[in-house]
Amino acid sequence: MAGGAGIMPMVKADAYGHGMIECARIFAAEGAAAFGVAEAREGILLREAGIEQPVFVVVGTVPEIIPAVLRHRLTPVVVDEAILPELSRQAVELGLRVGIHIKVDAGMGRQGLPPADVPAFVRRIRATPALTLEGIMAHFPMADAPDSPNTLGVFARFEAMIREIGDELPAGCRLHIANSGALFHFNRTVLHMSRPGIALYGCYPEGEPHLPLPDGEELHPAMRFLTRVIQVRRVPTGTGLGYGQTCVTGRETILAVLPLGYEDGYLRRLSNRAQVLIHGRRAPVVGRVSMNLTLVDVTDLGGRAAPGDEVVLLGRQGGESIGADEVADWMETISYEVLCLFGNLNDRYYVD
Repeated sequence: MAGGAGIMPMVKADAYGHGMIECARIFAAEGAAAFGVAEAREGILLREAGIEQPVFVVVGTVPEIIPAVLRHRLTPVVVDEAILPELSRQAVELGLRVGIHIKVDAGMGRQGLPPADVPAFVRRIRATPALTLEGIMAHFPMADAPDSPNTLGVFARFEAMIREIGDELPAGCRLHIANSGALFHFNRTVLHMSRPGIALYGCYPEGEPHLPLPDGEELHPAMRFLTRVIQVRRVPTGTGLGYGQTCVTGRETILAVLPLGYEDGYLRRLSNRAQVLIHGRRAPVVGRVSMNLTLVDVTDLGGRAAPGDEVVLLGRQGGESIGADEVADWMETISYEVLCLFGNLNDRYYVD
């Protein structure tokens, strides 16, 4: 619970690359009120793994997946009226009463009902057999920008809509809009439930440098991405390295060859830009990252690099660390994509 509100961990995209089942079990043990997934198949996997909390399919429901949603007791998030007749028909046939949540577009501009359409929609749900309105949700597009007025503007639209229909909402109807950024920086937007995502995995929604958290606490990244040196080579001055010869050595160079590449989510954009950790020191990626091999210049490590040495591409080694936001800068993306790529494309091992 956060300030009396339930917490719905977002475990979609395989828990942002961290492993949906394993993370959901940890969050459930810590008191998670519900879970958020993008697709029904993710919810089914949670049910098959023994997760009993409500599971929300947050991107909406199409007719083909209604049987699975009903069979596995998933909570459909409804984004427009198109799904209601078929959802009602199948629920009636099975003798079920289905609780649904409405997604409202209060400013995200991506999906959901316009606030002006919500009053009539609430009345329609009330008149539709076998359906019960259990909640209303929206999403913030800029809660990772604490200085922007956008978040409070979106929240004001959401609140105004709720005030307009307050008398028509059923008892116990749950309202939720706060994500990680709102939970930290706009905590007055935490209503009956919050939906943290990236923060659960140890990254700040606003990236680095990050703003102070309440009570001076710090987030600790959950993921480390490791490989090992497969070969060490010494090459002369003027040696072109890898495809396209995008790097030519300006000195006699010691190279560590790493057995990974863009197949493993270590994208070509990291070529000649990224750094890795070996023996607790940074070493630059040189030449073009290929499908299965990456070169690192370890000349300045004083000959210490050897086959079998641990290499950290994301995480801490000794007194040094490379964070997801730093890798994201090299990739010209965000930490979310880095975690999904590294986590979903490689073997995962869990440690306490």
